[in-house]
Amino acid sequence: MDRRGFCLGVAAGVFASYGFALGDKSDESPYALVARTDRKRILSAAARYLKEPVRTITAFPSERNPGGLHDFFSESDYFWPNPANPNGPYKERDGVTNPDNFLGHRKAMIALSVQMPALTAAWLLTKDVRYSRKAVQHLLAWFVHPATRMNPNLEYAQGVRNGVTGRSYGIIDTLHLVEVARAASVLGPDGCHHDTFAAIQDWFREYVHWMRTSAKGIKERDATNNHATCWGLQVAEFARLVKDDDALAEVRGIFAEKLVPQMAPEGYFPREVKRTKPYGYSIFNFDVLSALAWSLGETRDGRKALFAQKDMEGACVCKAAAWIFPYLKDKSKWPYAHDVQHWESWPVRSPGLLFSGLACGRGEYIQLWEKLDPDSTDPEVIRNFPVRQPLLWVS
Repeated sequence: MDRRGFCLGVAAGVFASYGFALGDKSDESPYALVARTDRKRILSAAARYLKEPVRTITAFPSERNPGGLHDFFSESDYFWPNPANPNGPYKERDGVTNPDNFLGHRKAMIALSVQMPALTAAWLLTKDVRYSRKAVQHLLAWFVHPATRMNPNLEYAQGVRNGVTGRSYGIIDTLHLVEVARAASVLGPDGCHHDTFAAIQDWFREYVHWMRTSAKGIKERDATNNHATCWGLQVAEFARLVKDDDALAEVRGIFAEKLVPQMAPEGYFPREVKRTKPYGYSIFNFDVLSALAWSLGETRDGRKALFAQKDMEGACVCKAAAWIFPYLKDKSKWPYAHDVQHWESWPVRSPGLLFSGLACGRGEYIQLWEKLDPDSTDPEVIRNFPVRQPLLWVS
């Protein structure tokens, strides 16, 4: 079968089995599939998170933060002291995480991204207001209350000690707000007070503006690897929450013109397989690109079209899924080098398998998605796992 036939071919049996009718809560819908798979997991997690304190970045100050208490700050993972210049800027060792770098704000944001969407998913399943109230507490603390809110920019993310105070690459840190924004849109005015929802939207509206107009945001947008893909998913989901049609139109253009062309015609990502963690980065970029196609598509037909949308060389998201599927099923077949760290922790329950399984009509992807671990405890995997509650994406 040629590339066009492969990418456009959709197996009718899968759509008949799962319905692919958004909003349809029958036993054959994607919602029912995910709810059946994740119900116990969601409710168990949400019960724990009801008891957890709400903490934002203001609870984790750092004397090395060049900004203020409300400015997100992180230091680049792969930078270490330079033996040739001990008092100078740290030097990069790609793929090797320095545990002494400041990660307090990132850990706080990851906790938000784990807890708040799970609480929202539990509310979606049960309509128990205990879950929505706790989810809203997180939103208020992070984006509304003056004492604890985060400023809507990432000027000081992934700085280099003794060097630059922040880098464009740091924008990837707010990938952990993607599912928070998705959860907020699910809650909407029904799950929180109208004025509260409007204030949350205001924060994300400001952040989208910063991402699209700041020097760091523009540089990240124009990257040629997973950083640009992550920029796209963030802007798409944040713009979706605030109904920013101009931003969504920009991301749709970038998806077609820059992000799908990151891929080789065979479906792999050349820049990712050259990294010191080629397996983890390949999975990560596939997951983010799939989530972006799902986000931008919005409807069954829209998603089918975006997953099948080809660049000039014939690459498409369905092709990326087909390329990586055998290595998610059996990583002993992986044809490139093993990752220098965390090789043993992959694969996990890739959201790309679910989204591609539905949009590309491949039931075997969904079957594998159901079998893989959805809740890794490896910090590296958690950092590179943007969609933990797919129920929010099929509701």
